[in-house]
Amino acid sequence: MTQPPLSTLQTAPKLGNQFAEDWLLRAWLESQLPEPLMQRYRPRLEALGRLSGDELYRMQQHDRINEPRLTQWGPWGERIDNIELTALWQHAHTLAAEHGLIATGYDADLHEHARTLQFALAWLFIPSTDFYGCPLAMTDGAARILSDAGNTALAERALPHLLSREPQKFWTSGQWMTETIGGSDISRTETVAHQDENGQWRLTGRKWFTSAATSEIALTLARPAGSPEGSRGLALFYIEPRDANGRLRNIEILRLKDKLGTRKLPTAELWLNGAPAEPVSGLERGVAAIAPMLNLTRTWNAVTACTLMRRGLALTGDYAHRRQAFGHKLIDLPLHRRTLTDLNTDWAAASAATLSMVAELGRVEHAHAEADPALLRILTPMIKLGSARDAVSVLSEVLECFGGAGYIEDTGLPQLLRDAQVLSIWEGTTNVLALDVLRAIGQVGLEPWLTAQRRCLNEVHDDALAQISTHALPLLEQITAQFELDEQRTIRNARALALNLYRFTALVALTRLADQAQIRCDKSTAARLKAVALHFATLRMRLEPIEQHVVDQALF
Repeated sequence: MTQPPLSTLQTAPKLGNQFAEDWLLRAWLESQLPEPLMQRYRPRLEALGRLSGDELYRMQQHDRINEPRLTQWGPWGERIDNIELTALWQHAHTLAAEHGLIATGYDADLHEHARTLQFALAWLFIPSTDFYGCPLAMTDGAARILSDAGNTALAERALPHLLSREPQKFWTSGQWMTETIGGSDISRTETVAHQDENGQWRLTGRKWFTSAATSEIALTLARPAGSPEGSRGLALFYIEPRDANGRLRNIEILRLKDKLGTRKLPTAELWLNGAPAEPVSGLERGVAAIAPMLNLTRTWNAVTACTLMRRGLALTGDYAHRRQAFGHKLIDLPLHRRTLTDLNTDWAAASAATLSMVAELGRVEHAHAEADPALLRILTPMIKLGSARDAVSVLSEVLECFGGAGYIEDTGLPQLLRDAQVLSIWEGTTNVLALDVLRAIGQVGLEPWLTAQRRCLNEVHDDALAQISTHALPLLEQITAQFELDEQRTIRNARALALNLYRFTALVALTRLADQAQIRCDKSTAARLKAVALHFATLRMRLEPIEQHVVDQALF
């Protein structure tokens, strides 16, 4: 057989050290951390950045077509329900422990900077480990709950594993809430709990969507027998799904879910048939008890959105310096360069907003003098909402920047977009989160957010960036006025209201970071941040319109 004639081959995009090349992450850390702490952690961040852009990225590409496999039956007919993870996921478990992806967030010696450093490590780890950040998010949430719940026995049992830096000792946690009756409406949970003759609590019910089904523990909701309907009658339970021999304890894995994305993540449908469990903190108000986990998983969701955008843009930027078209490299074509500028600007704004939320989380957890739990209550659902939507939009455009290659599976690029799509669904869709933002404001008022935005804008010193403050401050009055609608109109416009809060928060966070960079960062990074902040102000400093007329009566 004759071979086709050789033609010029396009070189693939490459990644370098993902810490050294991420100017925004470095600027944020330099603005947040005391210099001795930054110097102490810089070698760890550089090492993980090098691993992320080299060995892990190559392993990710090599492992691309592999997915977890469920074997339900053994060769002699016994039910075994064994899930075999991909090679990268097995390796990710080891790395997560060794790099302290959970433990760092609970390092008391780091004080309010613990979350900053934890999520900086996660920032580098997540995009090269095929969504292993998902079980880490739930593990983080479980560690928070068990640290604060007052259940000494469970804390002593689980926390040494959840916070371990030893791979053989490290546990991850699942979060089993979704049932066929509904996703976000967990008040209708049908799983029931009863005590057997020995006083052991046992759970019976079908959990329809359980991510990280191989985790060593899980937190789940169930309704104790005789408890009232609704969310108040639910209790939060702790489960260790397998016994010391690795056999499931009264649990069957019905199937692994066939998903659009996050295909390396073993998401299962489970049947609990008297699975042994322990109440975490009483036998009611389970939804309130699990709220700290939801807040943390939403934070991880936002961080994941930013890191996936960053990965796509890193590849797009490198490719633009390699690809020749119309007699020029892509990076030298004015329209393509403008497209990359806009995408990087949206990523930078989402990242600045997300990282400002991470810093606030650290302050709140350590009762810092400047901490404001009410502000964090508003920021968490709002930034999760906005960053998730930005990720889908940016990564869709990233694929377009590669032309046909962006549509070819073996480049690894489509996986970025497919994985990103879950971010606007997991832990609350856009509408669910928009309503949660309204609930938060109903509980704590809009003033904590307004005060924080005014304070940040008034602290800007750079003359050019101060002009953003001058133009942005009047928008605060408009945003305040938008929340003076009657209840029904507020609910109908909840999405627009939440997006307006998000974009303004992103603008302020980016402007403040750019201002701090003028003092604390090298000239190149400072100039880049300043240019991006000014561009975002031009590109996005407008409000989503509030619906003035009801139109859906004619449509539906």
